[in-house]
Amino acid sequence: MKRRQFSNVVAGLAALSAIALVVPASRQVDAADATLPGDGIVRAKSAYPMADTIDRITDDLKAKNIILFDVIDQAKLGRDAGIDLNPSALVVFGNPPLGAQFLTAKAESGLDWPVRLLVFEDSEGQVWMAYTDFQWIARRHNITNRVEQFAMASEVIASIVSSATH
Repeated sequence: MKRRQFSNVVAGLAALSAIALVVPASRQVDAADATLPGDGIVRAKSAYPMADTIDRITDDLKAKNIILFDVIDQAKLGRDAGIDLNPSALVVFGNPPLGAQFLTAKAESGLDWPVRLLVFEDSEGQVWMAYTDFQWIARRHNITNRVEQFAMASEVIASIVSSATH
């Protein structure tokens, strides 16, 4: 029974991942917009092509002394599996002294740390950035005692995204 439950969970996560990557026009928001969709995903249109967007983000992380853990080329992983994907990369980064604050508040919040910023190209060739809103993460994990830290994380991610929106 455990194997079947695990398979169902994996299938459910795969379905949710596919849904999360769909960006209908009515759900796109500017990174500075305080109104967020119910899924907690903040979307911002890049002003640059895919490679330049990733370069601008990683350069900004370096300038801010934020640790870049990895840039995962999801399109390449798809190709390697025989699946054709639009360009898509997951930029994984963080600031352990800040991120650890959330983990000390609730261990399960480690599901959302380090920070993940998805950079992807839609079917029209437009490059987008998407990340999970930190206030949404706070509500998800019912963390109420790290207000300043969540506000700081929100400011930092907005600044990083802005490096590719102007």
